[in-house]
Amino acid sequence: MTLNSILSKYIPENAIMMVQYLIEQNNFSLKIVNQRETKHGDFRKMPDGTFQITVNNNLNQYQFLLTLVHEIAHHITHQKFGRVQPHGKEWKKVFQHLMLPFLKPDIFKYEMLPHLANYLKKPKASTDSDAKLSLALREFKPSLGKHFVFDLPFGQAFLFKNNIYNRGNKRRTRFECLNTTNQKVYLFNQNVEVEIIK
Repeated sequence: MTLNSILSKYIPENAIMMVQYLIEQNNFSLKIVNQRETKHGDFRKMPDGTFQITVNNNLNQYQFLLTLVHEIAHHITHQKFGRVQPHGKEWKKVFQHLMLPFLKPDIFKYEMLPHLANYLKKPKASTDSDAKLSLALREFKPSLGKHFVFDLPFGQAFLFKNNIYNRGNKRRTRFECLNTTNQKVYLFNQNVEVEIIK
């Protein structure tokens, strides 16, 4: 399977040429892996000295593209600056520079672009920490059979990582949720996907 045909399954069509160029210019292997709970992708130096980027296979085309460019930025930052803060000022500059050509309505949907532009002013380690961007990238639709925390009524019981919670009050951008096992209150981002308990 060619790189082009692999990319066409995972990213918007109008981004393929640019991404192919980035991969060919930066000498790393791309591995598409099963979903991981804690991360969308990663960059690493392998024991043989080569470089590998992995991206989860469950991401939609917009999340996949953003994650891939995020990880390529880590690779380029490593090549240019050596060991620096993973999401420090060097990575931020590289990531912003790499993302700019992709900020077009023929790649990202028009309603995603303001959220992306805002996020790129001060990009964070995870796009999920920006609730508005995270929701926009998912086109404001949760995964099949899941619900966003902000959509649940007050007191609704839900399952998250094998624990049962009750949704509580909203605090600025997050929700207080009571763990029914240990009776502790945890703060959930509004864009967290959970299963409702009926």
